[in-house]
Amino acid sequence: MALRDTSLPEPAGPVPPACGPPGAAPAPAPSDRERLLAGAHHDPHALLGAHPVPDGIAFRALRPFARAVSVVVDGARHGLVPEGDGLFSGVLPLTEIPPYTLVVAYGDTEYEVHDPYRFRPALGEFDLHLIREGRHEQLWRALGAHPMTHQGVTGTRFTVWAPNAQGVRVAGDFCHWDGTAFPMRSLGASGVWELFLPGIGEGELYKFELTSRYGHRFLKADPMARRAQEPPDTASVVTASHYEWGDARWMRTRAGTPVHQAPFSVYEVHLPSWRPGLTYRRLAEELPAYVKDLGFTHVELMPVAEHPFGPSWGYQVTSYYAPTARLGTPDDFRYLVDALHRAGIGVIMDWVPAHFPKDDWALARFDGDPLYEPGDSRRAEHPDWGTYTFDFARTEVRNFLVANAVYWCEEFHIDGLRVDAVASMLYLDYSREPGGWEPNAHGGREDLAAVAFLQEMNATVYRRCPGVVTIAEESTAWDGVTRPTDGGGLGFGLKWNMGWMHDSLQYIAREPVHRRYHHHEMTFSMVYAYSENYVLPISHDEVVHGKRALVSKMPGDWWQRRANVRAYLGYMWAHPGKQLLFMGQEFAQGAEWSEKHGPEWWLLDDEHPFAGDHRGVRDLVRDLNAVYRATPALWQRDTDPAGFRWVAVDAADDNVLAFLRFDADGAPLLAVSHFSPVVRHDYRLAVPEDVVAWREVLNTDAARYGGGDVANPDPVEPEDGCVRLTLPPLATVWLTPFAR
Repeated sequence: MALRDTSLPEPAGPVPPACGPPGAAPAPAPSDRERLLAGAHHDPHALLGAHPVPDGIAFRALRPFARAVSVVVDGARHGLVPEGDGLFSGVLPLTEIPPYTLVVAYGDTEYEVHDPYRFRPALGEFDLHLIREGRHEQLWRALGAHPMTHQGVTGTRFTVWAPNAQGVRVAGDFCHWDGTAFPMRSLGASGVWELFLPGIGEGELYKFELTSRYGHRFLKADPMARRAQEPPDTASVVTASHYEWGDARWMRTRAGTPVHQAPFSVYEVHLPSWRPGLTYRRLAEELPAYVKDLGFTHVELMPVAEHPFGPSWGYQVTSYYAPTARLGTPDDFRYLVDALHRAGIGVIMDWVPAHFPKDDWALARFDGDPLYEPGDSRRAEHPDWGTYTFDFARTEVRNFLVANAVYWCEEFHIDGLRVDAVASMLYLDYSREPGGWEPNAHGGREDLAAVAFLQEMNATVYRRCPGVVTIAEESTAWDGVTRPTDGGGLGFGLKWNMGWMHDSLQYIAREPVHRRYHHHEMTFSMVYAYSENYVLPISHDEVVHGKRALVSKMPGDWWQRRANVRAYLGYMWAHPGKQLLFMGQEFAQGAEWSEKHGPEWWLLDDEHPFAGDHRGVRDLVRDLNAVYRATPALWQRDTDPAGFRWVAVDAADDNVLAFLRFDADGAPLLAVSHFSPVVRHDYRLAVPEDVVAWREVLNTDAARYGGGDVANPDPVEPEDGCVRLTLPPLATVWLTPFAR
């Protein structure tokens, strides 16, 4: 079968006629010829293309399966002499290398093409210098596949970092996945290989064919691919963005208020299952409107980067620079982000620099040796997930990840990176048995290289991308996760409060009669609430794998379970810290989430007998966000201890928690959570003396939410420094000063 050659479109006119045969070209050294044909030559451009020789200019082409190859100079065609194994050569009596093309014949078909081996390197020395030093903050512009015009010819520049390889070739659908004809050249100490292929453009599938130092040959997807095939296919795709953004106002103003002093409530979304079957562009029609209606300030998207195994939810990434193709193209994903921004909604994405899967076509042992992973097997393999960890001590690997964080923020206008599994990166002994790890240079268990990487990543993102926030999913007591890097911290903007999540869910799952003995599980969070800048997460991890959906964690009958959820959400939205809620929990679906079918939207249908109950919880979430956003006391001083004061911290027998939140001007909000299934009348709470009356602005027991409508309908005036409230059963109430 003839190989398809698309390196130049077929000429409009006839192929030039053949002239006399050229002279014989000097044969390459047998070792060079052998290495070239084996895909193990570091400099194929020294053998292929046009080169001065004593008798003129020698031309040599490597075109496997070709019947004949000719060189065309000044409109005259000169047949090259077959050398065997797809090599063709000849010498023309010229004094300098001329502009030329090749005519390649396969069977009865001929193509006139540009010769890839007549082009100078299309990657500059400054790029290579930055790559060597690990400081190329826009690495995606240097490596990967880039359609471009080079020396006046359109094509694609292919570049890849593979320092341990003997040779690298480009293979793709344009050559029936036989890379023999397209060996790349090594660009020296950088470890980068490069080849410009004329005529190759957007949409072409490709991989790199590497020959390891041990002589093994294998195909690898491009680590820097900006588009990938939809799984289970694994090829990389040549791409370029043509998207015209419409979110200039959002991008211009998003850095106006520091995130710590702004409202920040997040709706976490698993994109493929939120509305199964929707593409990025269809999601852009529905998701922004839904999130805006509920009043969330941000969405957090999982998964985004391409991953081969759907049930991994995107946490085992193989293409760090490519949005998953399951839902559309990279520009389609840009369209979704743009639509969310135009609706006034920020976009956070889950980012996974802790580990990567072992698929043999991806990053694992990329050039035949450990490259992205450490060489020490005790450090390379993650015992929990059966994956490889990144070698954070290697300059180029650190650069790959730092640039990737910048890439999503700059190329896709992402507003935040939620960094997964930070704890697994920070500790050398994480999930490892004694003897299965080696202490650091100081004898400790901290991974100093991972610490340096996280500090560099955070510092770089904050410097380059104003208004972006980084968020650590870090489950230990590591000191300084959100402390600035110049103060010795990791430099994250926010940290998931896993302690609050664990303790509060443990408390709320208990029967009310037992809660009095576990009151500390709800108060302990305030001991450390200001040690970091926190997000309170009720995420996907809390509603899968037997943990049950939020409403199903609750004790009691259906009414009590919903009441507990409503009271809990009211407590959560009032607690210092930002909020995050996973999809489906906003309307109290009872089943665990599954990526196969997503949220149970049918629970909200008119035909469902309990649709009103589910809509009531969703209405509460909408009102929580509305009052939250309109009340600076709930978010303006989230990181300032002076913005919080306990009112009732030790009312364990009553299952009552009450506290004040203050805004920057001292205006308060009183939040009271009552986790008993009884009504308490005339419940006394001490309040600031300068507030003459309080009015209820939110009550999770309201009838419209599905509650019993036990309320404080009239303004409440303090007596002797205390207010007397009616506390609804299993409910949270918020009160603010009432001005007569």
